Amino acid sequence: MLSVKNLTRRFGDIVAVDDISFDVVPGRLTGFVGGNGAGKTTTMRIIVGVLAASDGEVLWDGAPLREDLRRSFGYMPEERGLYPKMRVVDQLVFFAQLHGGSAADGRRRAHELLERFGLEDRSSHVLQTLSLGNQQRVQIAAALIHRPPALILDEPFSGLDPMAVDSMAGLLGEVDADVPILFSSHQLDLVERLCDDLVILAEGEIAAHGAPDEMRRRGPSRYRVVLADDAEAGWLRQERGLVVTDVAGATALFEVDDADAPALLRRISDRAPVQEFSRVVPRLSEVYAEVVA
Repeated sequence: MLSVKNLTRRFGDIVAVDDISFDVVPGRLTGFVGGNGAGKTTTMRIIVGVLAASDGEVLWDGAPLREDLRRSFGYMPEERGLYPKMRVVDQLVFFAQLHGGSAADGRRRAHELLERFGLEDRSSHVLQTLSLGNQQRVQIAAALIHRPPALILDEPFSGLDPMAVDSMAGLLGEVDADVPILFSSHQLDLVERLCDDLVILAEGEIAAHGAPDEMRRRGPSRYRVVLADDAEAGWLRQERGLVVTDVAGATALFEVDDADAPALLRRISDRAPVQEFSRVVPRLSEVYAEVVA
């Protein structure tokens, strides 16, 4: 397991990452989200050794991460690191050799990955002739070419069309189950769909972390009631035991303890016919907006 413990990074008087801790568990996709300047890329660069931490450490299975192991991580930087005028298979072999493999083994592994990613027929093409989506696939193949023990991906879905995003998401789901995967993204709907675990950064600090479903159910319980026959729901603002957050005609949104919801429904039904009474689970984008506010 990959762990970040009390990690801090300062640039002069600016604290880019401030005492953060989280785990990236093998077999689970961990999403890393936050606004520009939140500290995501800085944290990833520290994990792979591009930057040094000011304080804290990165652990592997509870022990300080060794440099030889760190150098073997698969890394996809935000600024893509491929050679546009080089043939696809040749640069994958090159990256395999950079990690200590032989040219022959690198070529076998390259063709294996290209076939797996649906790019075998483009193996001899120059990279810049491929679509952006296929270039992203090659970048992922370059990160996987040496069978890394962990995968760190900075904005792997950036600039992709919806079909390419779905394809890339499928590829991540095929990575070996014992490989921890950390990836950053600004696309919260995608993170919500893909991630097993989530870390939200705001101004260099962890604003929230956990499984997306768990995070969406934190905080006060929210309900929606829709009254029948176009009855006005404004009177619910005077009801005890709930906090009304919005009213629009016959519809009201409010917060109430789950244990009190059945009794509240009976009180509302005694006064007006009810068409709908349901618990509302917020979207991840709503949770994000709340925790980073």
